[in-house]
Amino acid sequence: MTKTLFADGRSVKLVAEELGGSDYISLNCYVLASGGLLRPCEMSEAKVRAFVEGLVVDLTGDASDQ
Repeated sequence: MTKTLFADGRSVKLVAEELGGSDYISLNCYVLASGGLLRPCEMSEAKVRAFVEGLVVDLTGDASDQ
């Protein structure tokens, strides 16, 4: 998974590839005065939301453990 911040953190690009598979997730999220705006990239918003809501980030291991 790669997260890239733009515009001082007001824009986030997230790309994730399935380990051992061919599926992926790609999205942009914008922080606006009116609230957050989610823009999936070439996939359904439901798929992106399901991924983000189920995301668990393990900051204790390193990439070689994956």
